[in-house]
Amino acid sequence: MRIGIGAIAVFLFFCLCGVPGLFPQSRSPAEQREDLIRLLAGQGVSDAKVLAAMGKVPREVFVEAPYLDSAYWNTPLPIGEGQTISQPLVVALMTQALGLKGGERVLEVGTGSGYQAAVLAELARDVYTVEIKSGLAKKAQARLERLGYRNVHVLVGDGYRGLPEHAPFDAILVTASSGKIPEPLLDQLSEGGRLIMPVGSDPYNQNLTLVRKKGGKLHTSVLGEVAFVKMTGEAEAVR
Repeated sequence: MRIGIGAIAVFLFFCLCGVPGLFPQSRSPAEQREDLIRLLAGQGVSDAKVLAAMGKVPREVFVEAPYLDSAYWNTPLPIGEGQTISQPLVVALMTQALGLKGGERVLEVGTGSGYQAAVLAELARDVYTVEIKSGLAKKAQARLERLGYRNVHVLVGDGYRGLPEHAPFDAILVTASSGKIPEPLLDQLSEGGRLIMPVGSDPYNQNLTLVRKKGGKLHTSVLGEVAFVKMTGEAEAVR
């Protein structure tokens, strides 16, 4: 995943951190997190609670062993099965757009490594996260349990239709792209709630789209250009 406004920041961060495997990392993960937070704050992440959450979650726990040295690069990294752990800037901006206050029920579609779910868990009451690939879901759940996140509920399944048995949700975050926002997800959004996801059919360029439900009506805005993997499962049949 990428977001255009972070391109220069990524380059500068690479220069600071070095190339994975070429130079050893001398700074501790905690120190690298501090560097990352300063970078995020300079790239439009202004919510102090979001920055605090990003500073608390140990990203190195959610990356695969070959990429540990680059855990705090502002870039996506492979996690297997054709998926990635999201770019920290994208995670922070999407989380910030939800405007979480602390008492919300949140649905995440696309658990992946579990990193985004951990960040959401720092800010919301309950996080329900759905992953279509059982292998990724199992690893994510193990990581989240290891870190003590008891308010994250990992489920295996196709998130296109959400989780009607647990709806409504105050916030919904989708980590895969689709040509349009799935209607079931909009139906499961509570009054006053927010949904954010990448929308578009181009695999390399989608619109990061925020939907607010107010007075029973949906209000949509575009926050920027991104590139996410495509939503699989039922979403493929309705493109």
